[in-house]
Amino acid sequence: MFKKRKGQIGARLTVFTIGLLIMSLGVVLLIRSNAGATPWDVFHVGLYYQIGLTVGSWSILVGVVILTAAAIIAKEIPHIGAFLNMLLIGVFIDMYMLMPFIKEPSSHFGEAAMFALGIIVYACGMGVYISAGLGTGPRDSLMAAVYEKTGWKIRNVRGSMEVIVLLIGWWLGGPVNWGTILFSFMIGPIFGAVMPQCNRLTDVILEKVKRKNELNISKGA
Repeated sequence: MFKKRKGQIGARLTVFTIGLLIMSLGVVLLIRSNAGATPWDVFHVGLYYQIGLTVGSWSILVGVVILTAAAIIAKEIPHIGAFLNMLLIGVFIDMYMLMPFIKEPSSHFGEAAMFALGIIVYACGMGVYISAGLGTGPRDSLMAAVYEKTGWKIRNVRGSMEVIVLLIGWWLGGPVNWGTILFSFMIGPIFGAVMPQCNRLTDVILEKVKRKNELNISKGA
């Protein structure tokens, strides 16, 4: 499911960035839906409510702490993709949060519809950025580091992380609702369904870029 890719850094970075743009839109749709954000974004919004700054700023600051912890545990510097993920998602979240047309729905049906759209957009964005093969984000870097250090099962490591940040975020006043629980159950199957499609799409894009570059080289020769 997770392809290892080499070369074509420019094209892969473009795919990676587009994926983060899409995933960040999903994050904001979930937050604005008022149906419940992801566990990590419950934490980020809770920090925003209690301290200030912006949701995107807290996403970046928490990411710095997480990457530092991952580096200490794993005793190695995380992949460049983790740093780009941390920075770009925070910037993109704040960008979308400022857009006036992305606002809280006025009905329960609207909340459910925005939540459903948000989780699909989130999963698709995650699939696109991962398909670029430039590494995963800070949370997954920490999960991998703890897994390698302790030998615990991946699902137990990630599940423990999600529960801890969700409880802290809820205590801080973050947006916990029925959607938060539903997201935890739905994101895995939805991501599993879209990831192969995202890999195929990226294969097509990279192949077209490769052929275009080869054609330009042959013309130049």
